[in-house]
Amino acid sequence: MKVTAKVKFETTMGDMVMELYGEEMPITVENFLKHIESDFYTGLIFHRVIPNFVIQGGGFLPGMFEKQAIKEPIKLEISKNLKHEQYAVSMARTQDPNSATSQFFICTEAAPSLDNQYAVFGKVIEGTDVVDKIKEVPTKKVQWFDDVPKKSVIINKAYTID
Repeated sequence: MKVTAKVKFETTMGDMVMELYGEEMPITVENFLKHIESDFYTGLIFHRVIPNFVIQGGGFLPGMFEKQAIKEPIKLEISKNLKHEQYAVSMARTQDPNSATSQFFICTEAAPSLDNQYAVFGKVIEGTDVVDKIKEVPTKKVQWFDDVPKKSVIINKAYTID
């Protein structure tokens, strides 16, 4: 897999670096980078922490207030070369396969049931210990949302790096 970009996420629990596979997943990576370049993710939370599965962020402010994505939903891209392995970064979406906007998730374990259903477009290559810390935070139900961290895990900043 050719790495076309790297991004750093600074969070209240530590920093993580993701490599992105833009050659393999051009639409998805371009969408993600547009959100990063516009500073969209600053102040958002990881709003979903499901044990032995994923941590999800990119759509809500603390208190579970939704932030409107800056781009229209994108077409689902699938690569036979990219799998939902531990620390894979993938786009979140609704039941509509072509509904991904700004939300993403990081697999905390291999999740082969998601392969060919969701768009893997990167991997956490530094700060896997941060992913491991986030996946252990206590959660609660907020309104109709399950698995919301009791104490917000906030994205302080997200940006591209060399």
